[in-house]
Amino acid sequence: MGGRFQNSIALAKASLNVLRSDRKLVMLPVLSGVATLIVAVSFVVPIAIVSHSAGGAGPAAFILGAIGYLLAAYVVVFFNAALVYAADAHLHGATVTIGQALRFASSRSHVLLPWALLSATVSVVLRALEQRGGLVGRIAGGLAGIAWSLVTFLVLPVLVVEGLGPIAAVKRSGALFKRAWGEQVISNAGIGIFALLAILAGLVPAALLFAVGGAVAVVGIALFVAWVVTVSLVASTLTGILSMALYRYATDGHVPGFDTPQLQGAFRPRNRRGLLGN
Repeated sequence: MGGRFQNSIALAKASLNVLRSDRKLVMLPVLSGVATLIVAVSFVVPIAIVSHSAGGAGPAAFILGAIGYLLAAYVVVFFNAALVYAADAHLHGATVTIGQALRFASSRSHVLLPWALLSATVSVVLRALEQRGGLVGRIAGGLAGIAWSLVTFLVLPVLVVEGLGPIAAVKRSGALFKRAWGEQVISNAGIGIFALLAILAGLVPAALLFAVGGAVAVVGIALFVAWVVTVSLVASTLTGILSMALYRYATDGHVPGFDTPQLQGAFRPRNRRGLLGN
């Protein structure tokens, strides 16, 4: 367990080193968050108006909600594509501007939009299975969600680098994943651990300020919220960097700035069969 934990943290640190040498990468998740918020507000208000006028949520509100959900999904995919493109350039010793990364993502819109539609649909189906299927549905939905996340882990780098369609990209991602790490694996979730530790570290001073009470407590809450947002943005950036590094490891066998054994240990064997097939 200790070795897996250390390997996870080492991969997170290697991704952080990339970010430190090209700090503008974090601007892409920031832009993604702002654009997603704009899309959400743009649709929540009309949906509320339509629902109020109709005396409840009707077909028009449902259609608006579906369109808004798809656009929000596309925004996230679009900026993540720009991020992994910029990260790939950095890993190859080049640098790109934010504008260049966004223009490249725009050039891949013909594959990014169908992928956003597919991934959003799968997410809705899995959520519905978990919510309406009782205990069995929650278990089945959870296992299916894990399998889907592993099979599609390299989809975005495949879309960016190889320009395949969504179905072909899923097949390619699954094939690369199996070839590099095997079929019966589960993620070590290194960046998630890294983010959790960072949030917990920020919780201590926030709790001390909150204990003082009054205006100081408000300041403590505000600072903690800002810290959580910052950690989330950094974690999102590190995830994009690491996904591209793992893609390059799966295709090329090595990645500058990353230790090959650590990349191989990014996913660990399961004790039983079943996540990625036979």
